[in-house]
Amino acid sequence: MTTPQDIGTQFVQYYYATFDGNRPGLAPLYVRQTFGGTTNIVEKITSLPFQSVKHQVTTLDAQAASPTTIIVMVTGALVIDDSPPMQFSQCFHLVQDGSSFYVYVGGLVALQWPLLIYFPILQA
Repeated sequence: MTTPQDIGTQFVQYYYATFDGNRPGLAPLYVRQTFGGTTNIVEKITSLPFQSVKHQVTTLDAQAASPTTIIVMVTGALVIDDSPPMQFSQCFHLVQDGSSFYVYVGGLVALQWPLLIYFPILQA
C-alpha cells in the first residue's frame, strides 16, 4: 500500500526537478485552481527573474489530511543563479484526482533571507 509519505516523496521529487529544469511543465499540477487560475499561477512561476534554480531538499513530511488529501511540508536550501544557498520551507496541499494528485491553491513558500546585523563599535 502506498503511504502519504511515499506519495509526498514522489511528488516533491517530480515537482522540484520540473521547477528547476522546465517550469512550464508544472501546469498539469495546478489544474482546477479557483484562486488565481492555472494560467496565472504558471505565468508567475515562469516569469520569476532568475536563469537557474536548484532545490536541495533537507526534510519532507507528508500526512493525510483526509481520505483524499495530503499535506506535504518541505524544508531545504535554494540556490538561485550561483548565489549562496538560502533556506526555504514550502507546504503543499495535494488533492487526489483518480490515481494522481494536484496542488490545491498553489502551496505556500517561505524564504529565509540571510540576516546581517550590524552593531557599530562605540568609540570613546
